[in-house]
Amino acid sequence: MSTQEPAAIADELLDAIAALRRQLRRAAGRPWPDDNLTYAQSELLRLVRRRPGLAVAEAADELGLAANTVSTLVGQLTGMGLLRRTKDDADRRVARLSLTEPAHKRVTSWRDRRAGLVAAALRQLPAEDLAVLARAGGAIGRLGDQLRDAEVIDGPGN
Repeated sequence: MSTQEPAAIADELLDAIAALRRQLRRAAGRPWPDDNLTYAQSELLRLVRRRPGLAVAEAADELGLAANTVSTLVGQLTGMGLLRRTKDDADRRVARLSLTEPAHKRVTSWRDRRAGLVAAALRQLPAEDLAVLARAGGAIGRLGDQLRDAEVIDGPGN
């Protein structure tokens, strides 16, 4: 059990995550380096790759964005030929999202490149670090859940 204060742990964790993301961005690049996708557009594409058939409202909830914001992103990405929007068979008012085949290949290739880089780096770490990181994924996921729950209760910026 750590004796550090939560604020110190938060600072250390945020710094480590930021450094990891920077290094991955440098090493793996971006899935669409020439298309200037926004962060929100990229996040939506990654989410749809993980959960094809997702409804716009579900995507908005998962990303913590307003449904009309996600609808705008969907329109932009559909226009770019990256995303496909289809009507739900059970409820024609609901749009289901999927990646186009070229977008799916590109996002999957980028994800595989990133995962390969991280796996190679993990192989270089001492066994005790690897054990800590193996357990950390679940804890980081639960931390994200706590942040999402706090945002729902307190609202952003409070």
